[in-house]
Order: sequence, then C-alpha cells, then structure tokens
Amino acid sequence: MIENTRYLKYKFYNGNFIMIIETINPANEEIINRYPIFDIKKINNLIDNAHDSYNLWRKESINTRKILMLNLVQILKERKNQYVKLMALEMGKPINEGFAEIDKCIYVCEYFATKAESFLKPKIIKLKNKKSKVYYQPLGIVFAIMPWNFPFWQVFRSAAPTLMAGNAVILKHAPITTGCGLAITELFKDAGFPLNLFQHFILDNELASHVISNEKISAVTFTGSEQTGATVASIAGKFLKKTVLELGGNDPYIILKDADLSKAASSIVSSRLNNCGQVCIAAKRIIAVNEVIDKLTKKIIELTNNYNMGDPLDLKTTIGPMARDDLRKKLHLQVLSSIAKGAKLLKGGDIPKCRGFYYPITILTDVVPGMPAFDDELFGPVLSIINARDEDDAIKLANKSRYGLGASIFTQDVIKGERIAINDLEVGTCYVNGMVISDPNLPFGGIKCSGFGRELAREGILEFINIKTISVIV
Repeated sequence: MIENTRYLKYKFYNGNFIMIIETINPANEEIINRYPIFDIKKINNLIDNAHDSYNLWRKESINTRKILMLNLVQILKERKNQYVKLMALEMGKPINEGFAEIDKCIYVCEYFATKAESFLKPKIIKLKNKKSKVYYQPLGIVFAIMPWNFPFWQVFRSAAPTLMAGNAVILKHAPITTGCGLAITELFKDAGFPLNLFQHFILDNELASHVISNEKISAVTFTGSEQTGATVASIAGKFLKKTVLELGGNDPYIILKDADLSKAASSIVSSRLNNCGQVCIAAKRIIAVNEVIDKLTKKIIELTNNYNMGDPLDLKTTIGPMARDDLRKKLHLQVLSSIAKGAKLLKGGDIPKCRGFYYPITILTDVVPGMPAFDDELFGPVLSIINARDEDDAIKLANKSRYGLGASIFTQDVIKGERIAINDLEVGTCYVNGMVISDPNLPFGGIKCSGFGRELAREGILEFINIKTISVIV
C-alpha cells in the first residue's frame, strides 16, 4: 500500500525503539501527538477479541442495535465541539465545516438505526412445491481503511450500516487522523456497544496487509486513492475477501448555454472549495460551452473572492490549510505542469511564505486533455475551466476520464438534463442543476478507476451481508 512515510518514524517510546506515528497540525506544522504502532501479537489478540464480540453481536436483536446507535447519536451531539476542534488540529478543517460533518454523522447513524430493520427483513419467494425465503445475515469482521479528509463522516457512513447489520468493525484510520480514530473508538465504547466490537488499529502498510490476510477478517472497505485501492483489492482478492472501494474522482460539471449561470457558479465554487478542495466528489473539471464560458468564469472569480484563508480554528476562516505538505507539493506541481502545457493562470498558483500547509484558491482556464488539470485528480482548491464547442463536445469531454464517481449538468431544460444524466454520463452519481453530495438515502459509489461497490442506503448495508437462500420442499 502507498502511504506517506513522513508520519511513520522509528523512535524511542517508553524506553523502547519502535515505530510510531506523529500527527502534525497543518496550520502551524507543530507535532500534536505520537502513537506507537501495534505489534503482530497485539493485532492477532485483538482480532480474536473482535471475532468473539461479533459472535455475540450477530445474535442481538435489531432493536438492541438501534438503542445503542441512538445512544451514540446523543453522545455525538454532546461532544460536537470536542470533535470539531480535533479535526481542525489534525487535518485543518475549518470549524464551521467540522460542525456540518458531525451533523452529517448524526444523520447517518439515525438513518440506519431506524431503517436497518426494513432493509434486512427476510423476503418470501413463492415457488411451486417450495417454501423459500431470502435472509440477510452478517458476514463477520469488516476491516475499514479510512481517509483523513472527512475523518468522522467517512468512518460513520461505513460503520453505521455495517454494525446495524450485525457485523464487527476494525478501523485503520489515516495516520494523520489517528486521534480521530481513537476518539471514535471511545465513542462506541461509551455508547454501550460491546467491548471490541469496534476497534481502531494503529498500523503501517505491512501490518494492514497482515490484518487483511487474517482468516477472521471477512471483508474490507477502503476509501482513498486509486493506487492504494488497487493494492488493497489485490491483497483482499488473494485471500478471497469481499471488498468495497470508494476511490478518487475527477468530477465534470457541464454548463450548457441555457444554464442558470449564477446557480451553476455558486454550486461549482461551493463544491470545489469545500474542505479546501480535498473532496473526492468536488467539481474538479468545469466544462462550459462557448456561449457561456466567459460569463461563468467571471462569476466564479467573483465568488472565490469572498473566501478567507486562515486558521481553521477561526470562525472567519473559510479555507484552511491542506492536510499535508507532500499533498500541497504534488498539487502545485500539477498546476505548474498544466501551465507549462498551455493552461492559463487567472488566480493563485503560488505557495504562500508562511507556516502551515496553505495553498491559495487557484483558477486555470484553457485546460485540455493531456494536462494534469484535466487528466488527473487535483486534490486541493484548484478550479479547472474547460471550453466545449457544444453540448455533444461537453459530454465527450466529461467522459474522457479514467474516473467515474460523480458528475453534474446545468441546464434549464430539466428533461434534457435528466436524459443526459441517465444515458450519457459515465458515473455512479449524477445531479442536474445542483452539486454532487453523498446522502444516506441514496446509494453512493463509482465506476472505472473510482472503484466498485456502494455505500449508504439499502444498497450500502447489503454490501457486507450474507444473502442466504433457504428453500423447504413441501
């Protein structure tokens, strides 16, 4: 697996020379905490404990699971300020965005607490001379490898349905959000969930592979880069483990000549600059037809001028730092490479001379295939504006990508917009006249190099389920 090694170091810790993780505040580059990596013996013992806990949990009633999940919701509400500050310190999320993230976690937990029973209800199949039913039963322990960009939401959108289905969860959080992983584990414990049902393992890549290979691990869910996702899938495939992958995105936003440009610009800027642009479903490729591209670009520039870059703990801040220095360096190289290949820089594009991993809002125009700003995922506050000759050209440009996570199309002809969304755009989620979001009511996931499988809604809870058919001859 590919992982930034700056945060994995050998140091003396409590008298021993061992590998540790350092968490670093991206706003001031100061070390927050140090955490020792687990050893093989501890990992194996904890997996055994998780399996024992699973065997008890799988027999608990849906109502018991619901009560505990709603207990957790209450604690989430009570500790919201604590968790918002923790996210700001570990990965630089402005606190206003942090509050929205915790609110979304509350929503997804409430959703699956109330919906799980109907989603998992056995289905009767009427056949001649047979009494047949389809049952939805848990698989076992699900190993969840989760990213740093939404350190609470990504965990809960996976854990809530997985646990309500009767499974156990072992989390490997991103190294830079290790504190968030531990806080979530404590939250499940305090809500009354059985001991060891939800655990957080502090691991390096080799140890993560060891967890996947353990015979008591039934499935793996991963959210992150396509490169690491491919590695996770290959290891899981070797051991025949069910896998769900939610990987990168290079989402196109198509703006047709009859679009409401104010609505389109507002959606684009809100989508792209959320979480400092570190969002898989952000508006990464803005594809506008000739007739409107200049007016749209002007509106986008005006809206970006309203954003304030600064300390994520400051209520006035709307753009915080990027999560890591290496991510900022990669983004900057992608911008410079795109400019060298002919893209025009309208705004930003330089690294500020200050402490912290800040990167300014950057706007590129004249972006075409062959540039990183078109071909690759730019994970930061960069808006890539692409000129399309007409509607057909816009659709071709939108699909000219190895990714297929989300897309959006803006037109006042909603019938045409829906037709294009259904029939023409090669993605897992498509919005008409609005920004792409993940919603607990709707299945979420991608195709092509954006991964496979689905999270959220009924489709999400059924990913880690044994769909068991029982037939009795009568």
